[in-house]
Amino acid sequence: MVQRGAWGSNVGFILAAVGGAVGLGNLWGFAYSASQGGGAAFVVLYFVFVLVVGVPVLTAELVIGRHTKRSPIAALGQVGGARLKWVGLMFVLVGFGILSFYSVIMGWTGRLLVDFIRGSVPEDTTAHFAAISEGTGAIVAHLVGMLLTILVISRGVQRGIERVSVVLMPTLFLLIAALAVWASTLSGGGPGYAFYLHPDLSRIFHTETITGAAGQAFFSLSLGMGAMITYASYLPGHGNLPAKAAIIALSDTLVAFVGGLVTFPVIFHFGLQQQVSDSAIGALFIAVPRGLLSLGGAGQVVGIVFFSALYIAALTSAISLLEVVSSAAIDSLGWTRARAGWLGGGAIALAGIPGALSSDWVGFLFQLVGQAFLVFGGLLLAVIVGYLWKDAARAELLSGFRSPALATAWIWLLRTVVPLMLAVTLYFAVLALGPAAKALFS
Repeated sequence: MVQRGAWGSNVGFILAAVGGAVGLGNLWGFAYSASQGGGAAFVVLYFVFVLVVGVPVLTAELVIGRHTKRSPIAALGQVGGARLKWVGLMFVLVGFGILSFYSVIMGWTGRLLVDFIRGSVPEDTTAHFAAISEGTGAIVAHLVGMLLTILVISRGVQRGIERVSVVLMPTLFLLIAALAVWASTLSGGGPGYAFYLHPDLSRIFHTETITGAAGQAFFSLSLGMGAMITYASYLPGHGNLPAKAAIIALSDTLVAFVGGLVTFPVIFHFGLQQQVSDSAIGALFIAVPRGLLSLGGAGQVVGIVFFSALYIAALTSAISLLEVVSSAAIDSLGWTRARAGWLGGGAIALAGIPGALSSDWVGFLFQLVGQAFLVFGGLLLAVIVGYLWKDAARAELLSGFRSPALATAWIWLLRTVVPLMLAVTLYFAVLALGPAAKALFS
């Protein structure tokens, strides 16, 4: 049997799991969703949904992974027999699909980082983004990102994923903190902070705010695609899983919150409110670079720090996505880690080329795979653990966690509140497919 690997320490696991959760959605997607949902009203609901939806589903993934010591396909097969293997296969395909477009966006980020380092970002950032987001340059940047991801995965759990996470995640935290300090000095930051931190309670009851917060909380924690099942499969059979889930969720939420302390002052200082409402990608890759150019040399430094943080966040998320695919190949096909990493990563690299040729394809895949299928996967997971596997799941949770009352509350949430919220979120995610498909095929 092929050696699967294991984490060298709890710190390594936590940092890797946080790295898998923290991504571009934390540092800019969160701000975009908040601007669409009324600012602070969205933030309040986001925190609520992380607690009542995100943490229970995250815990369910950790419980399955540690109990089975297998990646999604084999893990779900062990939990519910052959009839549930298709759920695990769906998780793997969702991870495959997300990485195929996520790596394209990572490529855009890397290209802008290089341009800021070289001091070659032109004043016409709209034309510049059009040039780098599609075509040969976009393909090359996408392939570079995939190559880095494959190299990390191929080195294994401890020597690859854990070692990189232990270095990159503290670096990311420091960069974000530095950006938040810088953003506090911007002249237009006050209205941005007010929009972000002073809740308009009337917006809390708006349907779009509720569903947007639920979807963002779920997507931000990288749930519903088997990443946390895979990472937890390398854990030993003891330890407090709810505590680990809480630390991961808190760290991910903290990054998103501090990211808002960066982005909202920037949005209001440079007058980007309309651009953000129109397009998160447009604001991130067009409006922000244009605003930073107006600051001269200081803007170049901030641009380097800003896009470095974004690239690190994208890379750590890409690593977790490829690990889902690679681990499944190791467990189900008996491949070596090197073979799984290179063949799986190579297939994803080829699948990502259409996105590097059409940004509309990226937007469509985000709505289809990154939203609808992701939420659908989480809904299935809640039903499986809450109804079909509840007794074994409860016993696994209580191994290293001595609170039967909280274990009962966890199962209750998975059986009631979580499926309801995810079903509503899935409904609106499916509705959003229409405009995305229209933009792609028009």
